[in-house]
Amino acid sequence: MLWWTKKEQPDLKTALVLPGGGARGAYQVGVLSAIARLIPKDAPTPFPIITGTSAGAINATALAINANHFRRGVMRISKVWGNFHVDQVFRSDTLGLTRTGLHWMTALLLGGMGKRNPVALLDRAPLAPLLSRYLHCDMIQDAINSGALHALGITANSYSSGHSVTFFQGTDSIAPWDRKRRMGYPARITINHLMASSAIPFMFSAIKIANEYYGDGSMRQIAPLSPAVHLGANKILVVGIRKKLGAPDNNRAQVVYPTMAEIAGNILDSIFLDSLDADLERLERINNTISLIPDRRLEQEGVTLRPLDVLTISPSKSIDKIAGRYVHLLPKPLKFLLKGVGALGGHGSTLVSYLLFEKQFCRELMALGFKDAMAAQEDIKNFLELEERAQDETTE
Repeated sequence: MLWWTKKEQPDLKTALVLPGGGARGAYQVGVLSAIARLIPKDAPTPFPIITGTSAGAINATALAINANHFRRGVMRISKVWGNFHVDQVFRSDTLGLTRTGLHWMTALLLGGMGKRNPVALLDRAPLAPLLSRYLHCDMIQDAINSGALHALGITANSYSSGHSVTFFQGTDSIAPWDRKRRMGYPARITINHLMASSAIPFMFSAIKIANEYYGDGSMRQIAPLSPAVHLGANKILVVGIRKKLGAPDNNRAQVVYPTMAEIAGNILDSIFLDSLDADLERLERINNTISLIPDRRLEQEGVTLRPLDVLTISPSKSIDKIAGRYVHLLPKPLKFLLKGVGALGGHGSTLVSYLLFEKQFCRELMALGFKDAMAAQEDIKNFLELEERAQDETTE
């Protein structure tokens, strides 16, 4: 039997970046399952720095808690994602959705209800107890103290200041940062931070932390790779949640006016996906520029920029199309609501893909993530600098 172990490089800090995307986060779990297959079963995490946003923040925290045993952490989140139901994340029953709908209708008819105005379309009350049951955040510091984890960063957006704020828990050597519209604060990560980071605008209510209200961290996150760099990373593995875009189709037939669901899907794609694509493109340009300058010249001019090695694993298939095959699994009251905004046909599946917390859909995304990562296993081994060693099969 062959297995892989990381070469000893104490100064090399590899980060894992997990972006947001609602139910699309299941794809990340599949990729992580493949990586867990490439290292010894009892090995610690190969990512001493882990950052996450929205659904990615929840996955990131699960890995940080289990930093001393990477495979165990992956197995635990796989169990949750592989058995998901919508009603574990938000109320999807007739009574819950009717109350929310009537609340919004009353507020619109009366021109507002003051302090009793509705704050979100969906009630996420079931999620916090679920997270508390599976994620024991007090164990994050234990992982840091053991040396398996250097830092965990969770990003949320402040509705008060408009800043993208990364709450980080890590070693004492990490300093806070303050850049244009993005900041890093030391904190003890709690379930509240995860609820804030995953509070999709309009759909889920904001969460109060200290004296500010925070929403989904993907909003205004103009540099998704930045938190990992500030936390000390010089190598980053990114698990994307969108198939690489091809050239636009200019020969399509005339289309009709977009439905509300199509518009909402485009907005969510812009919030969750576009910033990451732009940041990766920007990094590639910077790396190319730096490669043209001799190291000696960089030292003479006092330039602190260095090339940043990045590997991205992205879906090989369209998640939107996969979601379209599982719309029928949604609870009837939710399907009725989504049908009203045009989400049950055509491009409306983009919106559905963010809300489809159903195990069949999640399991297909996990299987796709596993397949894509295994197809790129040589790249992953080289990136993580794993070396092959022999092991007696009887020890497995």
